Amino acid sequence: MTATSASRAEQAAVPSLGAFERYLTLWVALCIVAGIALGHFAPAPLQALGRMEIAQVNLPVAILIWLMIIPMLLKIDFGALGQVREHWKGIGVTLFINWAVKPFSMALLGWLFVATLFRPFLPADQIDAYIAGLILLAAAPCTAMVFVWSNLCDGEPHFTLTQVALNDTIMVLAFAPIVGLLLGLSSITVPWETLFLSVVLYIVVPVIIAQAWRRALLAQGPQALARTLARLGPVSLTALLATLVLLFGFQGEQILAQPLIILMIAVPITIQVYFNSGLAYFLNRRLGVAHCVAGPSALIGASNFFELAVAAAISLFGFHSGAALATVVGVLIEVPVMLSVVHIVNRSKQWYEARS
Repeated sequence: MTATSASRAEQAAVPSLGAFERYLTLWVALCIVAGIALGHFAPAPLQALGRMEIAQVNLPVAILIWLMIIPMLLKIDFGALGQVREHWKGIGVTLFINWAVKPFSMALLGWLFVATLFRPFLPADQIDAYIAGLILLAAAPCTAMVFVWSNLCDGEPHFTLTQVALNDTIMVLAFAPIVGLLLGLSSITVPWETLFLSVVLYIVVPVIIAQAWRRALLAQGPQALARTLARLGPVSLTALLATLVLLFGFQGEQILAQPLIILMIAVPITIQVYFNSGLAYFLNRRLGVAHCVAGPSALIGASNFFELAVAAAISLFGFHSGAALATVVGVLIEVPVMLSVVHIVNRSKQWYEARS
């Protein structure tokens, strides 16, 4: 199976933004309400689930997280790495944004807004945790939804596939060091053993499982992969929503006490998305990169692998933490903000191609 035919199978599996994904923000909002209500009126079931742990790993959450992540990684063809040279300028820009800009700019925005401007309005004991959640969110480049964003802006599918495969390869090695560095700079104690365990549990092992499964499906033909991806899409998002219900069940009392927390956390995340996508788009234009590559480059540079961020936040800081809540806010605003970036990329195509 060639990378070209594999990418066609993947593109067929995500031809457009489905109803479930299109209204993800609504489903997340409903999960917030359901989780808070469950935590307030029926705390006993949540507490029982919270006690189901082995070596400080919550089993129900671990299962849900794997159900979130493995279908996402099943889309990735690491054989596409051989095509890196075909779009080296666009790939270089995206790598620069994803790994040299985004985590550090988010840490700066977190310090500016959460630790400084909004400090009087936030729980003092959660300030560092909120910043940690923002850092975790920014340090994980998006893996799955970018196939949808790329398709909506007529992006070059081989570039998108190659870029995502390369980002996932780098993430295995770079996620823990970058997160550890930025948490250390933010004066947050770094639980290194737990951080590396999170990388193994939620990146390395799922990648191995997903790639073995992918190989088996492709042996049956590209349509087998496409059918499986189509069936697993709702499973992944349903697992995400179930995790959010549990998260907000534990966070409910704090949110009810200060309902503006979510809005305040959303401010640096939103600024981050527009800043990174704009910078990637501008740099691609200056380098003479085709619009069909610049569009997905900007979108990959701005979006986040929020499933991994949620998993790492829970693993590192726990269900009750501000870090877990901050990563969930990223989920809440992901779809509407990224759709707005897609709209900007599409509307500006004439301007982009009129470069001197």
